[in-house]
Amino acid sequence: MFLEIKKMKTVKRDIDRKIVEKKFELYRAPALEKGLDIIELLSSSEKGLSQGEIAKALNRSSNEIYRMLTTLVRRSYISRSSDNDRYILSLRLFSLSHRYPPVSRLINFSLPLMQKVTKKVWQSCHLVMENNGDVVVVSSVDSPGYWGLGLRVGSVMGLWNTGSGRVLTAFLTEPEIKEIIDRHKIVIGEPNIDLPVFYKELDLIRKQGFDLRASNTASGVTNMSFPIFDNHSKVVAAVTCPYIKRIDTLDVPSIEECKEALGELAKKLTRYYCGD
Repeated sequence: MFLEIKKMKTVKRDIDRKIVEKKFELYRAPALEKGLDIIELLSSSEKGLSQGEIAKALNRSSNEIYRMLTTLVRRSYISRSSDNDRYILSLRLFSLSHRYPPVSRLINFSLPLMQKVTKKVWQSCHLVMENNGDVVVVSSVDSPGYWGLGLRVGSVMGLWNTGSGRVLTAFLTEPEIKEIIDRHKIVIGEPNIDLPVFYKELDLIRKQGFDLRASNTASGVTNMSFPIFDNHSKVVAAVTCPYIKRIDTLDVPSIEECKEALGELAKKLTRYYCGD
């Protein structure tokens, strides 16, 4: 009797599964699925793929793939290199993700934590995100004292001469790095990019997990910047502190203590963004 009941339950599960599969099949959108297949395929290809390689990988005809590629290029979801006729994923999805509510919640969640850190270390800090190649300050908290170096929300910063810009770039894939460099518009005071130096700096940041060095824009300032990641290990923001050493009688935390506090803040924001 027990075996018969178990068998009936198994049969019922199989029937239910087939009904669900049939419903999914009925409501399929083939064109959309082809486009998503291409985007997902390119997301795992560092050097990009040709039209023929994409068609072969997806078991599609070249004509089908060509129409989809043309549309995706026109809508800026993928880019076509001019030298070797290969397709790579653009940063459009990366930029669109910044409009998603979790990003707004991250900004709101970060403010009280940033305020707590600034009161602890007596330094200002700010949160920065990338948007279409621009490095934008989305949240900023001043130091508790009567002076400090604070950045205005909405300010657009340099890409390769700021800690925030370097950190936002360092943890991207190679195609994404090239894309952000191409899209970036030079801001006032930012020198032309020195690619060999820039890539060397990015390698160092990836190895140590953060950026800490004398400011390239203001004398007497040491910038420290840490990345914030999503649950796919994609960088979504950078939290940065422009550290100014005091020489008066006020005893404030050292640069090493400030670095530890900022690093812990970045970890908390990453855990929050990932839903932990």
